[in-house]
Amino acid sequence: MDSNGAPLQFSVPEPVLRHLSPIDKGAAGEILFPKQVVNSSDRDRYIVNSLIEEAITSSQLEGACTTRVVAEEMLREGRDPTGRDELMIFNNYRAMEWVREHKKASLTPDLLLELHRLVTEGTLENPEDAGSLRERDDVRVVDHRDQTILHQPPPASDLPERLERLCAFANGTEADEPFVPPVLRAILLHFMVGYDHPFVDGNGRTARALFYWSMARQGYWLMEYLSISHVIKRAPSQYARAFLYCETDRNDTTYFILHQLRVIREAIESLHDYLARKISEQKDTEQLLRRSRAFRGQLNHRQLALLSHALKHPGYDYLIEGHQRSHDVSYATARSDLLKLAEAGLLEKTKRGRAWVFIVAEDLPQRIEASA
Repeated sequence: MDSNGAPLQFSVPEPVLRHLSPIDKGAAGEILFPKQVVNSSDRDRYIVNSLIEEAITSSQLEGACTTRVVAEEMLREGRDPTGRDELMIFNNYRAMEWVREHKKASLTPDLLLELHRLVTEGTLENPEDAGSLRERDDVRVVDHRDQTILHQPPPASDLPERLERLCAFANGTEADEPFVPPVLRAILLHFMVGYDHPFVDGNGRTARALFYWSMARQGYWLMEYLSISHVIKRAPSQYARAFLYCETDRNDTTYFILHQLRVIREAIESLHDYLARKISEQKDTEQLLRRSRAFRGQLNHRQLALLSHALKHPGYDYLIEGHQRSHDVSYATARSDLLKLAEAGLLEKTKRGRAWVFIVAEDLPQRIEASA
């Protein structure tokens, strides 16, 4: 319901149905997908890449200012964040990991507050606001150009009851009346957190994380590999308008639903493009190494993936911790991978402080060719 108790509504016109069908088939069904994702441990690398992408772009949507390269290095190497912007990204990464861990749990108010605490810890003006419902009614959505009030959320006194209803809706099933398609349920949860604005700050990041939780809980496994914020960030004004159109047209959330369905479709297409590119790169690397008697059949899939990246990034630094996190393996396994590449002359090993650093040789292609 809206702030005045009037029901929110949606319709299912033909464009909605046209989007839902391929999403249902592609994100939840048994589709033909590259074996690198569904049949081997390489899928962990794709999940890590997706978590990193969503953590960075979701934070940037909320104003985090840091380069993607620096943010990605922080997450892959596991170093402590420095400053509020990096902390926002680090928190988002933890929240996305939380979604994976809790995808089978039922949503409760306490669980949603825990998610918000993860998203905002250490980034708010008042630390006590992390994981707490707002207690003030002066929280508004405004146009930053002229400070025009675009949305006045429900009063703080209504939030506990609204949160209970939100959780009941989140935990609903296909047997409920009226029937709500699972994807639309997840999108409406995203919308309602934005509408209620139950927190002083961090509502957008929490809403998007909750969307992922709902999709994962309802069996849309492909969402673990997608980043919706990456798509939203390309046209953030469209995202904002999709919220506003609902409120100005008699609580019709179909505007937001259509926007988010397009975002999901585009995220799926981006994933397929990314996979095709990475698989092609890895095949090129394998062919290059196959011509080498010294390396033919000697490298595992993690080392091949690293070399695919290294061939395009001469001088790049790899740390054991970063390789470990990228492939979700033990420290000993990651260390062994890098040491063997260094012993083979494909990486140059040096020390930076107390940590070993493995640097891509500037003449890496020539070194591989020389061993043929």
